[in-house]
Amino acid sequence: MAADPGAGAIAVLLMAYGGPDSLDDVEPYLLDVRGGRPVTPEFTAEIKARYARIGGRSPIRALTEAQAAGVQRLLGDGFAVSVGMRHWHPYIADTVEQIVRAGLRRLVGIVLAPHYSAMSVGAYQKKLLAATAGRLDVALVRSWGKHPKFLTLVADRVTQALSRFPSPAAVQVVFTAHSLPERILAAGDPYPSELRASAAAVAQLAGLRAWHFAYQSAGATAEPWLGPEAGALMTDLAGKGHRAFLLVPSGFVSDHVEVLYDVDIVYQELARRLGVQLERTASLNDDPLLVAAIAEIAHDTAAGRGWL
Repeated sequence: MAADPGAGAIAVLLMAYGGPDSLDDVEPYLLDVRGGRPVTPEFTAEIKARYARIGGRSPIRALTEAQAAGVQRLLGDGFAVSVGMRHWHPYIADTVEQIVRAGLRRLVGIVLAPHYSAMSVGAYQKKLLAATAGRLDVALVRSWGKHPKFLTLVADRVTQALSRFPSPAAVQVVFTAHSLPERILAAGDPYPSELRASAAAVAQLAGLRAWHFAYQSAGATAEPWLGPEAGALMTDLAGKGHRAFLLVPSGFVSDHVEVLYDVDIVYQELARRLGVQLERTASLNDDPLLVAAIAEIAHDTAAGRGWL
């Protein structure tokens, strides 16, 4: 949070999933994710191995703090920007306590997931409202996957990545996002439609003639998850003779395990088995255009509530 914000400042809370800061943190982190349900030693070891292969920690806290610092610079002294994590330190509830102690009374909450689902953004909303408990006037941004700066940045990343292929026109472009259980469809959850709308807008900006959409990183449960799964789609397309693929993880804004392990390791190993070239777009992280988009969203949300 900005140092010694004035009592009239508007709090902006950037929320992300969180991740372990070291391999020793993996087990308590998993316990938090699972709501305290026991974690088997085998599962803990598997997840530790994944983090070991991406540097022994999750970079999401550092990246989110860099995003927050950039947003603070753009918004200036009338705002106090801070970070809260859903499943690790600094927890959303702990950051809210700091905001309340600082004497702030109005808060714009932005989840760093551009597309709404009751199971994702909705879960952050529940934690935020429970933590504020009526002590803060809260304006939560439900989704922001249509923001022009976000779409432009992802399209720029697509164009840059396509230049790494000898024949860009032959590349199968696959947009991806985190899978969720299929049961969200029965409730009319907007997640799939928002994702496809963003992908279509990016494809138009990037001048793509054709593209695909798939899901990745499904949970290890027996229930059906949203598909098609990206690896299965790649396998099918490779079987039809396609030899070049670009994954665009447009449902994510930062490097973390779903990108650095699931894409850069698991899908790259699949690509080698299939004998195809696989590239991915660079994560947005703290790119100035993403930071500007988030700052605009925060400012406009506050203005829309009559706080400015």
